[in-house]
Amino acid sequence: MARTFVIGDIHGALRALEQVLGRIGLKADDQLIFLGDYVDGWSQSAQVIDYLMQLEKQYACTFIKGNHDAWCESWLMGGFPDQTWQFNGGKETVASYDGYSQSQKNSHIIFFNRMKDYVIDSESRLFIHAGFTSMHGPAMERYDTSYHWDRTLWEMAITMDKRIKRDSKLFPKRLLVFNEIFIGHTPTINYDVDVPMNGCNVWNVDTGAAFYGKLTAMDIDTKKFWQSDPVQQLYPNEKGRNR
Repeated sequence: MARTFVIGDIHGALRALEQVLGRIGLKADDQLIFLGDYVDGWSQSAQVIDYLMQLEKQYACTFIKGNHDAWCESWLMGGFPDQTWQFNGGKETVASYDGYSQSQKNSHIIFFNRMKDYVIDSESRLFIHAGFTSMHGPAMERYDTSYHWDRTLWEMAITMDKRIKRDSKLFPKRLLVFNEIFIGHTPTINYDVDVPMNGCNVWNVDTGAAFYGKLTAMDIDTKKFWQSDPVQQLYPNEKGRNR
């Protein structure tokens, strides 16, 4: 039976990506949904993109765009390097492209350009990097930057009073649009947790790989998950996004 995995924020940690995919034991008909933020943090951002471009030649892959990917995409397309981006891992990403030809960079631009803002599967499950604010779902979102930046969806889900039932008028309408929602963007280590977190019908799979956490891949049906070693141990001479 084909399996579908969601993979949390990678942030330039190619060693962690290779490790966690190896631990899954991928089969030919498995599907992979990446929730974004492939770059910024550890030293192998450009190499992560190379790896993913090769991976999709072997497996069915879906790539969601994160806020860090949008920053990198803008820079690759000739935009001025955003100072906030540089402080939050962009400097390491720029360095990872040293020695890359314009042709190689152009192939990465094409890859970034075709990343998706979100995906909805046949079982009404949403895969998105950050969130959305419209009570009618992301298709009705007024500001598409919410797909990459919104934290209110997760903050609402994780702090919801569990006594409020789905059929209550008090239940947030945003959480009624989909059966399940899978996100990254907000590291679970912010809550002193290094495994995927669940709030209402929202699953957060960003387990802090950019910092001192691990990279996670989770089976969307069984909720079983696999993790890399703590990423900082895989890059002992680097700081990632730790300050």
